[in-house]
Amino acid sequence: MTPHLLRQVLEAKAARRPVAVVTDLATGAQRMVARADAVRDPLAGILDAAFRFDKSGVERTEQGEVFVTVHNPPLRLVITGAVLIAQALIPMAKAAGYDIWVVDPRGAFATGARFPDIQLHAEWPDEIIPQIGLDARTAFIALTHDPKIDDPALALALTSEVFYVGALGSRKTQASRVERLKARGLDESALARIHGPIGLSIGAVGAAEIAISIMAEMTKSLRLG
Repeated sequence: MTPHLLRQVLEAKAARRPVAVVTDLATGAQRMVARADAVRDPLAGILDAAFRFDKSGVERTEQGEVFVTVHNPPLRLVITGAVLIAQALIPMAKAAGYDIWVVDPRGAFATGARFPDIQLHAEWPDEIIPQIGLDARTAFIALTHDPKIDDPALALALTSEVFYVGALGSRKTQASRVERLKARGLDESALARIHGPIGLSIGAVGAAEIAISIMAEMTKSLRLG
């Protein structure tokens, strides 16, 4: 890799921009492709799958063999609500490679004893989430059932590039939530991004099973869109 190309890759990593390096195995020629530009690339299909599944490897093309090296930023999960479902979900998300942030201004819930070894913020979401940053390698879920906490966070998530937005609650709760978010100026296309009720419909009972359904739905959104 040339110093110039290496510098480009490192700059992309620092900015959490997904990129891939395509190496022509016959000539050794290399080029970098940003995920945002991949749809217009001659290898669009190959690159889309490589980015989506975090998969580097040899690919055969009409022009010959290439090696695609994917440089995806680490996955992140931002949760509002230091609740039982979050406690059940976090170990699974960690095992799947996510860095975790939990945000809850209720100090009695957001304690290090209940949530060890993660980024924990006992602050209002609209104060801390802009500092965390939300991007295309981030999932966001709202679990408090408190509109004062969840709604501002959802508004931020729905105007970002996060790959998943989920919110806890019944269909009735979701309908009320949508109306409140409409009043905040969010349009139908943004609101349609919310997975609410959250999680795949597997008949989940209790915090642990709900967490499993959420993890499954997040994974489906990440890998299959």
